[in-house]
Amino acid sequence: MHHGNWYERNVLPWLIELACGMRSVGRQRMKVIPQAQGRVLEIGLGTGLNLPFYDTSRVSGIVGVEPSLRMHRLALSRSRAAQLPVEIVGIGAERLPLADHAFDTVVSTYTLCTIPDPVAALREVRRVLAPGGRLLFSEHGRAPDERVRKWQARLQPVWGRFSGGCQLGRDIPAILKEAGFDPQVQAMYIPGPRFASYHYWGEAIAA
Repeated sequence: MHHGNWYERNVLPWLIELACGMRSVGRQRMKVIPQAQGRVLEIGLGTGLNLPFYDTSRVSGIVGVEPSLRMHRLALSRSRAAQLPVEIVGIGAERLPLADHAFDTVVSTYTLCTIPDPVAALREVRRVLAPGGRLLFSEHGRAPDERVRKWQARLQPVWGRFSGGCQLGRDIPAILKEAGFDPQVQAMYIPGPRFASYHYWGEAIAA
């Protein structure tokens, strides 16, 4: 048995669950998820940690994209608890087998850090958003001060190996703009280790 695969299947989903389930991260989710409306696409559904935060009176249904099928079992139980119709598609976000303009809202939380090609994924998001549709996001990324950025670079090789490929230093606003979005971004450190706790959140529409 290849040790790395065993780790990815059995250990990693629970580590991600712990890190992404922290109370301070939950507060970030509450800032964006309740704004979702209509037909929702969530990229990187993961274990479904956002599902309790959706306003069920505003959302007609959710399609969740998640390449790691191991996460789906937890997501399905959370979707039942949230009483939302959730359909899970087991693929990455860079090429979505979904129709143009099919969604009113796309949600991305703690996903752009691990997608191998985030610009390609966001261009797909732009394609599947209906005219006037919104991307809601909350992501950690590139810190504003040089000292923390040096730590992000120094820790990246080890962090990436143990976090499923998460990139600490991605410039989230720049990635959004490069993909053709006009983002309204708020940013600050939230409680937690500084190298992983500078957060960007807000909404974006196609530029």
